Amino acid sequence: MNLPTKLTVLRIILSFIVIAILVFPFYTVGVTWPRVIILGISLKSEYMVAGVIFIVASITDFIDGYLARKNNQVTDTGKMLDAIADKILVDSVLIIFAAHGFISVIIPIIIVVRDIIVDAIKMEAASKGKVVAAIKSGKIKTASLMIGTVLTFFYNLPFEAMNIRVSDFFLFFATIMSIVSLIEYYKLNKNIIFSKEEFIN
Repeated sequence: MNLPTKLTVLRIILSFIVIAILVFPFYTVGVTWPRVIILGISLKSEYMVAGVIFIVASITDFIDGYLARKNNQVTDTGKMLDAIADKILVDSVLIIFAAHGFISVIIPIIIVVRDIIVDAIKMEAASKGKVVAAIKSGKIKTASLMIGTVLTFFYNLPFEAMNIRVSDFFLFFATIMSIVSLIEYYKLNKNIIFSKEEFIN
């Protein structure tokens, strides 16, 4: 297992820690998370702790990809684990946010469904010997989603003090870009998807 893959595994572990912090009923074991007052806004400290871990996990996503490309250590196992890690980290957090009433439930529904369809397109293309490269709209979606998610962890501060819902803007924009990128992925790969020809590298 090379270093990029180890970082990906670390991201998966950190993802489960974030999930545990957000959903485990700590009160049942006598643990109470203190609330923190920032700019006059009362924050749940568990969200702040989980947010910091989320940021660290997101940074490993950038680092493992960079190291894999730089050191020529890109492997099929690494790519598979990287995709799994991304889905666990981001999709689960969005679902939890929706369950806790922080964001609209439509956001995780669209993003999760989009990811499933895009992954299916990539797998179908791969089965025919074609690699589906990342596209600009998908990268914009990912960047917007990460910014919106991080802001939501920290209660949209400092913008919340100005009553400006920047976190919601980025999340809804990411949702729109999810749809846009899905359409683009389909248009770019529909000939491969519906082709009966088996491509050989």
